[in-house]
Amino acid sequence: SKAELDRFCDALIAIHSELMAIESGKMDKQNNPLKNAPHTADMIAAENWNHPYSREQAAFPAPWLKEHKFWPAVGRIDNVYGDRNPVCTCAGMEAYSS
Repeated sequence: SKAELDRFCDALIAIHSELMAIESGKMDKQNNPLKNAPHTADMIAAENWNHPYSREQAAFPAPWLKEHKFWPAVGRIDNVYGDRNPVCTCAGMEAYSS
């Protein structure tokens, strides 16, 4: 839908502005919302917050997310390793032979 495309474009624009803030030195290169994403509900609700950006910026980087937020169950597990190294958990072919 057009509304969904608009939200997608808004997200790309927001990511670009965060990248520009990192590039210009306004945001830390190692400790920023992009580097630490995704932020889970547990991370946002934790007593300790050791980031130079706000919890609100981490949880709701776009205004429409306050109503339509998807909370990831976990943060990054193994970064891109799992994407680049798929693991088959199926039984061997001998299990399917009659």
